[in-house]
Amino acid sequence: MKKQESLEDTSAMQIAHVLTEALPYIQRFKGKTIVVKYGGNAMVDERLKTSFARDIVLLKLVGVNPVIVHGGGPQIGDLLKRLGKSSEFVQGMRVTDAETMDVVEMVLGGLVNKEIVNLINRLGGSAVGLTGKDGDLIHARKIVVKQRSPETEEPEIIDLGHVGEVASIDPAVVDMLIHGDFIPVIAPIGVGEDGFSYNINADLVAGKIAEVMKAEKLILLTNTTGILDKDGGLLTGLSLNEVEALIADGTISGGMIPKIRCAMDALKGGVVSSHIIDGRIEHAVMLELFTDRGIGTLLMRR
Repeated sequence: MKKQESLEDTSAMQIAHVLTEALPYIQRFKGKTIVVKYGGNAMVDERLKTSFARDIVLLKLVGVNPVIVHGGGPQIGDLLKRLGKSSEFVQGMRVTDAETMDVVEMVLGGLVNKEIVNLINRLGGSAVGLTGKDGDLIHARKIVVKQRSPETEEPEIIDLGHVGEVASIDPAVVDMLIHGDFIPVIAPIGVGEDGFSYNINADLVAGKIAEVMKAEKLILLTNTTGILDKDGGLLTGLSLNEVEALIADGTISGGMIPKIRCAMDALKGGVVSSHIIDGRIEHAVMLELFTDRGIGTLLMRR
């Protein structure tokens, strides 16, 4: 006769342990707003897309109010390529003429946004997609880029076209959706005073929305494990002063700096904590929020 497996060793008992570990976190975050910037591998890998959507549905079911801000740079680049239009970047930002902006709006506000909404809804959630143009949500300001060259005394001003930054946020439409028990899914497109549409970095939009809404947390999904020390080890918890020191000594460098600055600005604006987590891990959001160890870097004001 086959020996019965000990109850402590069964997967059911392991699940019970996980649920009891999550309980205090669920109680702490119930009724709180958590803004998640969704991008990177988590947006293109089918397995990761499903695990992310399940996390968001579960958050809402246990009383947390998730707000999603998504990117879509690779998807924009793919469609531009298929249309025979090349992509030009200056300081990491896509030069966006009027024709390219039409593609950006179609991809971000249409294809990508509705795919996320549809997936969440199929898994039992109630998501509503919108761009910053809906409900007067995001007011944009055109970005002016200055670039120095050895040949000129004065810096060259480069026109990036329809590339903007956040001038202001009116969260009324997001508040309305949350109170209606919906999950807002936001594409980072805003409108300038000139009436034109502007493409805005999704990290910046997520940070500003979290700040204006006094969110409990800002979570940035990335294609890295978090903030690493000089030996490649994960730094799990950092204060603003510690982050500044890591930037000053070169530990944090390159493309990670704007993302970190966004997370830090959100903290200074009233967000309780910011998280840089690895979106390449299944159920990354749940693991960071509802387990004792978490999986990324937690930033706090202290």
